Amino acid sequence: MHFQNSKTSGMKRLPNVISVLRIAGSIGLLFCDVAGWLFWALYALCGISDMVDGWLARKLHAESKTGAVLDSVSDIVFVACCAIRLFPVLEIPVWLCIWAGVIVFIKMVNQVSALAVFKRFCFPHTWANKLTGFLLFLTVPTMFRSMIPISIVAALATFAAVQEGHFIRKKQVFQLFS
Repeated sequence: MHFQNSKTSGMKRLPNVISVLRIAGSIGLLFCDVAGWLFWALYALCGISDMVDGWLARKLHAESKTGAVLDSVSDIVFVACCAIRLFPVLEIPVWLCIWAGVIVFIKMVNQVSALAVFKRFCFPHTWANKLTGFLLFLTVPTMFRSMIPISIVAALATFAAVQEGHFIRKKQVFQLFS
């Protein structure tokens, strides 16, 4: 029988711990002043941790379905907390709010499709989704000056959401992203 030592076992849990800490940091954003350094420091830590946890999971051979779901949930919490704090202080055009709503609607339809097809929620980590998350992280701070970068990200997010739905409905998700 093969036993892992506690150090190896603890290292394998590190990516999930980072995802949980991202959830805590995201919730912390709700209590920070958007104009303050603490908000943007937490924002940076949460965004960087999103890139680090997946890389670390692959590096440590600690990838798991639980970790993938935890990563997706922490992404959703991060985006939601940022939206709650930033929407009131940004002058976002109505058309961009509607576009964001359409993307959220497509992603919700994707989850209903996943429930119908797989009997559970499904968050495919496609390259389009990963690139969208990375570019969203980079462009949110620019929204105080211009809506052009976020508009480009919205176009990519729309593609990523439609692609995600296509993979779910074609039952290709678990073959490609398990």
